[in-house]
Amino acid sequence: MATLEAFWRLTGAGWSLVRADALIPRELEPLLPPSAKLAGRVLRLFAGPAAREGRPGERLAAVLECQGPAAIKMGQFLSTRADIFGAAFAEDLSRLKDRLPAFPLSVAKAEIARNLGKPLDEIFAEIGEPVAAASLAQAHPATLVDGQKVAVKVLRPGVERQVARDTAVLRLAARLAETLVPASRRLRPTEFVEVVIRALDLEMDLRFEAAGCAELGEAMAKDPYMRAPAVCWEGVGKRVLTLSWAEGAPLSDPAALDLPGLDRKALAENVTRGFLAQALDHGLFHGDLHEGNLFVAAPAAITAVDYGILGRLGPGERRYLAEILYGFLNRDYARVAKIHFDAGYVPAHQDMDAFAQALRAVGEPVFGRNAREVSMGRLLAQLFEITALFDMALRPELVLLQKTMVTVEGVARRIDPTHDLWAAADPVVRRWIGRELSPAAKARDFAEEALRAIKALARLAEAPPASPVITERAHTWPLIWFLVGATTAGAAFVTGLLLAR
Repeated sequence: MATLEAFWRLTGAGWSLVRADALIPRELEPLLPPSAKLAGRVLRLFAGPAAREGRPGERLAAVLECQGPAAIKMGQFLSTRADIFGAAFAEDLSRLKDRLPAFPLSVAKAEIARNLGKPLDEIFAEIGEPVAAASLAQAHPATLVDGQKVAVKVLRPGVERQVARDTAVLRLAARLAETLVPASRRLRPTEFVEVVIRALDLEMDLRFEAAGCAELGEAMAKDPYMRAPAVCWEGVGKRVLTLSWAEGAPLSDPAALDLPGLDRKALAENVTRGFLAQALDHGLFHGDLHEGNLFVAAPAAITAVDYGILGRLGPGERRYLAEILYGFLNRDYARVAKIHFDAGYVPAHQDMDAFAQALRAVGEPVFGRNAREVSMGRLLAQLFEITALFDMALRPELVLLQKTMVTVEGVARRIDPTHDLWAAADPVVRRWIGRELSPAAKARDFAEEALRAIKALARLAEAPPASPVITERAHTWPLIWFLVGATTAGAAFVTGLLLAR
């Protein structure tokens, strides 16, 4: 029954796109190949009155808004890519970020009191009308009893049921894609959908968001690029979150970039560097850095809000990301290719030299050029062709990282159309390389490995494995190996001290 309901909802979503001429819009016909033009003309035979109202982005935004949180999230992502879809299209979709219809203040107050388990006047002196309404929740300005200005986030009534229905549709769409479109299988749509669903599940418990905000805020405080609001823990529950008020204007406000004294170039660099510092230095990054979640103030201050989606990278993924970026920064395509093969992202049977040549074909035409001279649509098309040519599969653990990198780039280039992503990334990547791949760092890593080996051997010496034959010689091996491990660790430690001078 659930699958049948999901099928009808998926069919309904497709039909809504067709009726609004938002699937293959007529405005794009001059840019399409003959087969796509024909498909668009056939679909427009079924278009309704909504197909004649507004621009393609406005029609798509209207459809997505009616389809639920998952569809709205997709629209938020598309709205950051003005460099691909055009400024008008991105602006039309930007209304999905934080300007959706709000639910009444009285409902929000009742939900806050019920969720926190105490009267509102014990915590808040005042709660105002909503100032932002997104797909899952809305935000209210408020004042604590001690006079501090805060923002209170409250989940939408019934949003859990809506998300449950959306996840069923997403899973069905992914299965159909893998069955009907064999070329999509290397992108692992079902695994990608599970990542999205897991992120949505975590977003619906605001206690997790409070913890994530506090944790990432501590990491952000170590760099000058971006800040997080403070958590007011007495105002935190499963469906309620209270944070200190974010100063400045949201980037989703068209007037934000015209604030007096704002340095757009520095602001764009801070967006890029803030994200990379989080991912590389701390292995923890904000996973939803669209304009509606960024507040800016002169000259280039950024406060990030909405910590419902956080990404985490292990040491291996952080090293992979840094070395890939470092290789591109130095135009060392052979190194980049080798890292891909060593990490297993390209199958071993492929030709490493040919892969390096393909990377050069993508990197060289855009290196050092500003955004106005680069067709991002053409670049992404080239990258897609290369991944298909070399049988590269989508890595589920890197899906959020890849999505956030694209979002950050889109936001930075909307702030400053001449933004050079590589130049902005350079100091953060080189700092990580200098710290983590220096001779002293390698000696430190070697010493840590040796110490782990000593501990394992010590445990083996204390409790050697049972043996059917016990001889005098068998008792000497644990001690010998322990001494070998101790000597190796000592040598590594001395080497690390010498290299660190």
